[in-house]
Amino acid sequence: MGDTNKTALVLGATGGIGGAVAAKLLRRGWTVRALRRGSSTRPAGNGPEWIAGDAMNGADVRSAARGTSLIVHAVNPPGYWNWGTLVPPMLDNTIAAAEETGARIVLPGGVYNYGPDAFPNVAEDAPQHPISRKGVIRVEMERRLERAADRGVRMLIVRAGDFFGPAPGGSWFSQGLVKPGRPVTAITTLGRPGVGHQWAYLPDVAETIAELVGRDLNAFERFNMDGHWDADGTAMSAAIRAAVGRSVPVKALPWWLLRLASRVVPVFREMAEMRYLWRTPIRLDNRLLVRTLGAEPHTPLDFTVRATLVGLGCIPNETA
Repeated sequence: MGDTNKTALVLGATGGIGGAVAAKLLRRGWTVRALRRGSSTRPAGNGPEWIAGDAMNGADVRSAARGTSLIVHAVNPPGYWNWGTLVPPMLDNTIAAAEETGARIVLPGGVYNYGPDAFPNVAEDAPQHPISRKGVIRVEMERRLERAADRGVRMLIVRAGDFFGPAPGGSWFSQGLVKPGRPVTAITTLGRPGVGHQWAYLPDVAETIAELVGRDLNAFERFNMDGHWDADGTAMSAAIRAAVGRSVPVKALPWWLLRLASRVVPVFREMAEMRYLWRTPIRLDNRLLVRTLGAEPHTPLDFTVRATLVGLGCIPNETA
C-alpha cells in the first residue's frame, strides 16, 4: 500500500492547505519536513521538522527533499501578488527535486483552470481553457507536471472548490464573507441569488490527500473532490448565522467597486477577474475519488463553519 518510505517535504506548511496536510500526515505516522525562511528547528512533540530555506531556491528545495518519497507543493505567493514571476520557478524547483529523489509530487488544485466550456459539471479530463491570468498560470503549472510525468516523475493532483478552514489565510471566506478578527455583524455574499457554489474544508482536503498517498496509485493521477455543494448560494450564509447564534444582515459584494479600484490596486483586478466563477454553478465531479476511496472525507457544514469562525477570531471558542 503506497510508499514504504513515509518521509514527506511540505512546501507552504505555514499556509492553510500546507499546514493541514502536514498535520494529517503526521497523524498517520509520516515524518514531515517543512521548508520556511528562518532557522531550522527540530520538531517539538509531534510537529514537523522546520528546515531553513526558500522555495525559490532550487538548491534549498533539493536539499530538503533528499530521502523523501513525497513532496507536497502547497506554496503560493501571498494574495494575488507576483504569481506570474514567482509561481513557475517554485514549481520547477519542486519538479527538479522530485526528479532527483524519486518522490511523488502532490499539488492541491482548484477550478481557476477552467472556462465556461467546462461548466457546469467538471470531470478530471475536462478541457482547461481559463479566462483569467491566474487560471492561465495554473494551467501552465499542470502542463509542466505532465511533461515531468513523461520523464518519469510521479504526480497527484487533488482538485477542490474554494478552500476555507480554521487556519487564518487568504480565502474567499475570510476575505469576502466575513472579516477576520471581528465579530460577525454582516455577511457578504459573492454570487448571484440562486447560483450554486462549491466549497472545500481544508482538513477534509488534507485527509483526502493523506488517504490517497497511502494507496497504490498510478504514476499520474487527478482526483476531484465534491466538498460542500451550496446548491443555491444560501447554505454557507445560513451556517454562519447558526454559528454566530443570531440573525445578521446579508449583503451583496459590490463587484463594480472592485472593478473600479482595480485600475490602481492590482490585487482587486485579479479578484474581479474571478467573478465569472460566482455567476454560474460549477461543480467538480468526484465519482473517481469515491470509486478509489469508497467515500470522500466529509465534515458536516455546521461544524466546519463554526471551526472556521473560531479560527478566524470571529466567535469565541466555547470548548476552550
